[in-house]
Amino acid sequence: MGEQKDRMLRGEWYLDDPELVADRKRCWRVLDRFNATGADDDAERRRLLESLFAEFGPGACVLPRFLCSYGSQISIGANSFVNNDALFMDDAAISIGEDVRIGPRAQFLTALHPLEEHERRRAGWERPEPITIGDNAWLGGGVIVCPGVSIGADAVVGAGSVVVRDVPERVFAAGNAARVIRQL
Repeated sequence: MGEQKDRMLRGEWYLDDPELVADRKRCWRVLDRFNATGADDDAERRRLLESLFAEFGPGACVLPRFLCSYGSQISIGANSFVNNDALFMDDAAISIGEDVRIGPRAQFLTALHPLEEHERRRAGWERPEPITIGDNAWLGGGVIVCPGVSIGADAVVGAGSVVVRDVPERVFAAGNAARVIRQL
């Protein structure tokens, strides 16, 4: 494993390099096949995602069109559902619990970029932070989950929300930036 990939996997600042590009292209070739499957090809979609993800629990379902960066840092628990057009930028781990429901066009973004160090920004440095979604959470359509965020078990996040900080268990959160509206 090269230095930049090792830095990425440790959650440190890293730069893109040919090894990471090759890893993404391997992932995208699998996704090309996944996204081209027919309506009745459930078994083939499952086989492809099992070959790509770190974990893909029994009864879990991801609908095409699905996009991710590497695939190897994604874990989806049993009976979870990811609707159409999801984007998982898995530079860091993205862990989805069991019985989670994710609406269409949700985005999970793990990469942070420098804010103040001009030379570092110009060079393309980035640093990943993991995302964790607890069991039985429900995320509405178009939700954006930002780097380092955890969403607690049994939480509901309203459609179109941008989640920039942790959401506790058993609450309804919504907005941009998402805030807790009420307990559930």
